[in-house]
Amino acid sequence: MNSETDKTVDYVAHNPPIIFFDGVCGLCNRFVDLILRIDAKGVFKFAPIQGETAKQLLPPLSEAPQEWSMFYLDERGIYERSAAFLEVYRRLGGAWWFLSLLRLLPRGARDFVYRTVAQNRYRWFGQRDTCRIPSPEEQYRFLP
Repeated sequence: MNSETDKTVDYVAHNPPIIFFDGVCGLCNRFVDLILRIDAKGVFKFAPIQGETAKQLLPPLSEAPQEWSMFYLDERGIYERSAAFLEVYRRLGGAWWFLSLLRLLPRGARDFVYRTVAQNRYRWFGQRDTCRIPSPEEQYRFLP
């Protein structure tokens, strides 16, 4: 194991799962809003891909934002693209768990759809000038 992997493994052994999202993406922020509403137990933490937590725990990202992916980190590992999205729904449980069954589709097909949306997300869903600033009530759920 390298030191980068050691840091990530150590983190997930002692902390809640993290959803890493593009902090300036309109679609990504809507997804975060949805999970905040659904996740009444406060299972998930959130961190912008542009933040310090992402720099410490994720592999280096491309310089091109359209190549970025959503990441999900829990005790089982790091997930990206469609797998991250589906793992979040699996972890939510209840009726949301059924969405995670999309993982039965071939990963290549899922990731093709994911990449198409990701590459067009700013154009289709808008882009903020700065990363999301959580409300005082949400502050404890967000990492830098």
